[in-house]
Amino acid sequence: MKKQSNLSRLMGYAGGHRILTYLSWVLSVMSALLALVPFWYIWRIIHDILEVSPNFSQAGNVTSYGWSAVLFAVISIVVYIAALMCSHMSAFRVAANIRKELMRHITALPLGVTEKYGSGKLRRIVNTSSTATETYLAHRLPDKAGAIATPIGLLFLLLAFDWRLGLLSLVPVELGFLIMMKMTGKDMEKRMEQYQNALADMSNEAVEYVRGVPVVKTFGQTIFSFKRFK
Repeated sequence: MKKQSNLSRLMGYAGGHRILTYLSWVLSVMSALLALVPFWYIWRIIHDILEVSPNFSQAGNVTSYGWSAVLFAVISIVVYIAALMCSHMSAFRVAANIRKELMRHITALPLGVTEKYGSGKLRRIVNTSSTATETYLAHRLPDKAGAIATPIGLLFLLLAFDWRLGLLSLVPVELGFLIMMKMTGKDMEKRMEQYQNALADMSNEAVEYVRGVPVVKTFGQTIFSFKRFK
């Protein structure tokens, strides 16, 4: 049986709203490409001015190019807002369904499981983890789609301006990807896992301590009862 990817599992909680997630990717790519169009018009303005220099009055299309650049910039922003609206609607549905499913599962577990992990840790899993999926689906995935489309579109623009400049620009792009792969490798994955586990333990201890404050006061405990946070 083929193992489902994390994204496929999340989309299972989206139900009929999953189409909005895919639509947000398409709109984000469109927004990224539309945002590059003003640069082409700016290049046309510079090109026309340099061609008629020093008779700048002969550059008659400068105004229309300028307004076209502004128009495409505004359209790009509107399309990006539409992409975020679609992604947020789907992400909120996923987060809500995950919380419902988790609470349904927790209520069916024996009490010993709750005692083993602690109510604070379980609370963090339900709230924080479901919120993290909302951030991932609503922001990171659309932005990732736009981030992939932007350098591709920019490369085509550079090749249209000057193919030699376009080929030369590939060098820093490749270096950037190599550095990014180094920063987000297996070592970073292990560190993030340790970080998340530490946060879970701290949340669990904090909730358990606050809930036990009446008992602590009753038995006259001191500030040294905080030593569990060390």
